[in-house]
Amino acid sequence: MSETAEAAGQGDTRPCSLAGLVRYFLWLGATGFGGPIALVGFMQRDLVERRRWFGPDEYREGLALAQLAPGPLAAQLAMYMGWARGGPFGAAVVGLAFVVPSFVMVLALAIVYVRFDGLAWMQGAFYGIGAAVIAIIARSALKLTRLTLARDGLLWALFAVAAVVTAWTESEVVWVFVGSGLLAMLVRAGPAWAPRSAAGLAVAPSVLASVPAPAGILWRIGWYFAEAGSFVFGSGLAIVPFLHGGVVKDFGWLSERQFLDAVAVAMITPGPVVITVGFIGFLVAGPAGAVVAALATFLPCYLLTVLPAPHFRRWSRAGP
Repeated sequence: MSETAEAAGQGDTRPCSLAGLVRYFLWLGATGFGGPIALVGFMQRDLVERRRWFGPDEYREGLALAQLAPGPLAAQLAMYMGWARGGPFGAAVVGLAFVVPSFVMVLALAIVYVRFDGLAWMQGAFYGIGAAVIAIIARSALKLTRLTLARDGLLWALFAVAAVVTAWTESEVVWVFVGSGLLAMLVRAGPAWAPRSAAGLAVAPSVLASVPAPAGILWRIGWYFAEAGSFVFGSGLAIVPFLHGGVVKDFGWLSERQFLDAVAVAMITPGPVVITVGFIGFLVAGPAGAVVAALATFLPCYLLTVLPAPHFRRWSRAGP
């Protein structure tokens, strides 16, 4: 087991190999339906409660970092768990294991979609699956709330304020997340808190492969989806309005119907909802566009997990 894992101090946990974790996330990426909250709930159930590969405290640390950083929630939590057992390499292979199955499915659907000029059954399937998805999300959200907030009055108060602001503004206000974290830190640590040095984060805009599609459009896709992965808080679902504003209104890459179909594809396939970027990228620039869109979205997610993870773990376990 890695030094990082040994330092976890999680009590009654079982040994967990990186290979076993990769196999689990391959399975979850290929079978996990329900969106980010449901996927996070599955991880809690399988890795904390059933297999006991992670303790509740370590799971909460990963969840807190995934919630604090921008990007898709479930993918970042998966990468954090990979980092906890295998460092940056572990985060990379676990992240790939989680994302690749759904990317392959979405790519296959995109090829069929273009070949047959749209799939009318797709939105029908989306609406049919919607009721079951909502039930899964509701159950997972309830369990997640119990695990994260427990009986902590301060956390419940912050939860209530954030819920009211989010419902009122109909958007994720970054200062609410940052302010809640700072307030909780100050209350818990008190006047003994002092700033500690932290490494700055630099997010690469995109990584482009050598592909035959027009370089100009690929750079544009890469830059745009890197922004989406770097600056959208909340979860994979929170990225949908951001993408709509760009790919439909600003760039005109997709029609309203095509965008709805892209969202439907993400909901009727397992894995992270944000994988819809692969479908969108394919419609805009073929297979190269799909690869560039996915890499550009998930690379910032990876960096914003592995770079702050050691500091976040140290700070979260430091006493007042």
